[in-house]
Amino acid sequence: MKILHFADLHIGVENYGQVDPETGLSTRLRDFLDSYDELVDYAIENSVDLVLFCGDAYKSRDPSQTHQREFAKRVAKLSQADIPVFLLVGNHDTPHVIGRATALEIFQTLDVPNVYIGDMLKTYVVDTKAGPLQIVGVPWIRRSTFLAREETRGLSPDQINEEIQQKLSQAILTMAERLDPNIPAVFSGHVTVSQSTVGSEQSMMLGRDHVLLNSNVALPAFEYVALGHIHKRQELGEKPPVVYSGSIQRVDFGEERDDKGFYIIDIDPTKPQGMRLTSWEFVKNNARQFLTIKVTVPEGDLDPTSTALREISKHELDGVIVRVQIVVPGELDGLLRDSDIRAALESAHFVASITKEIMERPRIRLSEEYSRTMDPREALKSYFDAKGVDKSRADLLFQRAGTLMQEQGSE
Repeated sequence: MKILHFADLHIGVENYGQVDPETGLSTRLRDFLDSYDELVDYAIENSVDLVLFCGDAYKSRDPSQTHQREFAKRVAKLSQADIPVFLLVGNHDTPHVIGRATALEIFQTLDVPNVYIGDMLKTYVVDTKAGPLQIVGVPWIRRSTFLAREETRGLSPDQINEEIQQKLSQAILTMAERLDPNIPAVFSGHVTVSQSTVGSEQSMMLGRDHVLLNSNVALPAFEYVALGHIHKRQELGEKPPVVYSGSIQRVDFGEERDDKGFYIIDIDPTKPQGMRLTSWEFVKNNARQFLTIKVTVPEGDLDPTSTALREISKHELDGVIVRVQIVVPGELDGLLRDSDIRAALESAHFVASITKEIMERPRIRLSEEYSRTMDPREALKSYFDAKGVDKSRADLLFQRAGTLMQEQGSE
């Protein structure tokens, strides 16, 4: 039994994009859909038995019709290929108002074949070509629906979170104990686990998180623990594997160095519980590259623009979202030609920013005693020595200063 695990698609993220003149849509929407297409094609070409999605199909809780159409087209393609799809509801798929439909509920309403919606805390049984699979589903938990009003009266937000964590942990344990040991089982959750490392998705989180312990989900009844909600890919355990697949496309520069993709899990249903997992591996996809170019201009540089251009030329920029960070001495700032730097970045998909950090050196003053008795030429020489000015440049400046002093004295 081969399972594809991914999460945090976030269709609707359009930062650092441009409008495609042919479609009128953001090029960043195309990025996310291209990554989604890559995943769908992989699933079909490799005959996976189940696509397991662990929440957050969209950026917004109220996705546009265009975003819903594009997500549904790929789900339909998998369904038509006779590949079951399990869609867990994440926090970005959950409406603000109780009673409104989730962003994924339309598939259930239309009774789309081979599509299962994980919108409740329960055990689902999915029929695959390789046999049945039990999925303990934990969608995003809304406090107001998980705790009765009487239970939260007088409690602080942190105390409410703790209450949710205790009840949720007990519910997961109970469901695990009730699983049929003769049928493979996996855990699917859109949750935060305590040992995980969050990334730039903190700015996208909606509301305060409740946190589960690794031991709450890494139960022996599960062959694999598939997680969503955190964009940074990470593996928190091995027996069973506790895995955040991460997002499949980079959102911002906080994810610049993160690999993006999905996991493939192989389970042998014929083996006994606890021994069914035969392999699990990460498959990297072709996510849009983010690149930070750092330039440090040395003191005394007579052409800081050329220094910046040389550093930029070291990088392949075609199709990249780039930003440039320049550290430059204050006296050289005026020599940087922004237009030349922008021209060197023309092949990039998007130039996010060109920033300059001005390094001001502390001003060196001679003591009062020296300032009264020292000849101006000696004072100038001491200044050049203190500043570390190159000898050839200092000689030229000294010669020019001498000429000015003579002209001043002759007036």
